[in-house]
Amino acid sequence: MSIKLKKRFGQHLLISLGVLKKIAEFAELEEEDTVVEIGPGTGLLTRELLKYPIKKLFLIELDSEMVAYLKNNLKDERIVLIQADATSFNYAELNERELKILGNLPYNVASLIVENIVFYHTLIPFSLFLVQKEVAEKWLSGKSWLSLFIQTFYDLEYLMTVPPRFFKPPPKVDSALIRFKKSIKKEITDLKNYKKFLTLLYQHKRKMLRKKFPEKLLKEVNLSGTLRSEDLTLKEVFHLYEKWSQIF
Repeated sequence: MSIKLKKRFGQHLLISLGVLKKIAEFAELEEEDTVVEIGPGTGLLTRELLKYPIKKLFLIELDSEMVAYLKNNLKDERIVLIQADATSFNYAELNERELKILGNLPYNVASLIVENIVFYHTLIPFSLFLVQKEVAEKWLSGKSWLSLFIQTFYDLEYLMTVPPRFFKPPPKVDSALIRFKKSIKKEITDLKNYKKFLTLLYQHKRKMLRKKFPEKLLKEVNLSGTLRSEDLTLKEVFHLYEKWSQIF
């Protein structure tokens, strides 16, 4: 490889052939699937994905040097290479009915990329991401605003841990492979407002609810003001959001 990895992009290339093959297997790729790979880097995972009879493979890469490398080294008519920032990418512009999203996500922007994915959940029934293990566990916990934002629309499954030695350069922490499968627990029409509510709910999460919401609102949903955000079930969060959204 003749290109230099850049710290500002959080680039840690997965180089284990065995793990790459396993990720492709976990992707449950089927004939005529349209797939998006975020941050393909030098195309190691890309080559594994192309072994399957998928219809099209969009590659979203921010690093212009990586884009040039991929253009010169990957030749397959199914590939559509896009230089773009995955934290704000508009997946609707791909004009596809459904997308499967995969990626070894940069640690520094993984949460922003996944937050953006949730905004397009109607278009994306399946995602598979390699992220920092601690981040994956936080998403699974249901104890943060982003965790609830994700779990409102997806079921999450922790698939495996990937040690630092399988990357170049090796990160300082373990990574984890996590799978998202669409499972809508509540229809939300205004996702921006829902996000605003969840960030309010989890801002200073050790504060009691009465410090964040009017007493009258809490009585309406039969919640004690002494509860904290992490004490609530998903059903209680939905009920509180319904009433809150009628006011704000």
